[in-house]
Amino acid sequence: MLLHFILILFVSIALTGVIRFYALSNNVLDVPNQCSYHSMPIPSGGGLAIVLAFSVAMGLIFFSIPCNINALVALSSALLVAAIGYAHVPTCWRFLAHVLVALFALLFLNGLPKLLLPMPIDWFFKRWIVDLGWLGYLLGTLLLVWFLNLFNSMDDADEIAVSESVFVSGSLAGYLYYLDQFSFVVAISLVAASLGVLLWNWPKAKISMGDVGGRFLGLLLGILILMATQQAAVLLYCGFILFGIFLVDSTYTLLYRVLSGQKWYGDRCSHTYQRAVKQYGHLKILLACWAINLFWLLPISLLVFLHPRYALLGLLWAYFPLLLLAYRFKAGQGDRIA
Repeated sequence: MLLHFILILFVSIALTGVIRFYALSNNVLDVPNQCSYHSMPIPSGGGLAIVLAFSVAMGLIFFSIPCNINALVALSSALLVAAIGYAHVPTCWRFLAHVLVALFALLFLNGLPKLLLPMPIDWFFKRWIVDLGWLGYLLGTLLLVWFLNLFNSMDDADEIAVSESVFVSGSLAGYLYYLDQFSFVVAISLVAASLGVLLWNWPKAKISMGDVGGRFLGLLLGILILMATQQAAVLLYCGFILFGIFLVDSTYTLLYRVLSGQKWYGDRCSHTYQRAVKQYGHLKILLACWAINLFWLLPISLLVFLHPRYALLGLLWAYFPLLLLAYRFKAGQGDRIA
């Protein structure tokens, strides 16, 4: 497994270098706008390196270890999302395509896994496992569509987006190591593919994700969380906790826009992380995100994993300070800096 990780990491690093060279040679640049965190145009297309490196990893997995073929097909659906991003499909058709791709992935995952409903009540301390049946396909499709779109809305600061992919997939790999070899190797493959781009961009961006990477990573992480949940129901809560920075920021910002009558779609600069970067600088916020992930969200997810009856309380506890940060930075309130 270590050799597999190192190989995919080097593939990702090499592909990022090749794509960056091509972008510079052909003037394929990400030009700064009001939401950008670089002052000069930089090469675009780093997301393609993640897509290609992860595809190589899936090929190696298929020929080297016992595979869950259905899960492998579900994972491959993320390639369709990447292709849609590359083709710049119009918004209305893109949303429909995302719904169909998410449903396709869910069909091969056999629907939403059974849900854990923890009941940490003094007189019960019960855990209910619920099979939602056909309703699970509807909720699961909406969940995957939300994951792929929220990740795309958070990838203006590329190091933060790729860091989130490294953190969430790496943390899930730690749980899956003891549960399922196939899912574990998928998780470390995504870590390696993302880390290769992150190393090019740390601490200063040298290549942007472009239109290919954000939704690809969002859908992959959503599928990976559902695959993990098939192994242990509590991992749905652990995955939501680990993904907390992106989930809370995007959901809070979108809800605020909708409830305040603003245009909820399109490019805006009112996410919590965008406001924070403008005020404190990119590197400080990147390090702050890593600190929150490692020293707040990861320990809570571990406690929830060890004590599933507190899963819902743990989720709420993990999100509470993130909601306060969104309120503090006035997420969703136009484009003013807090």
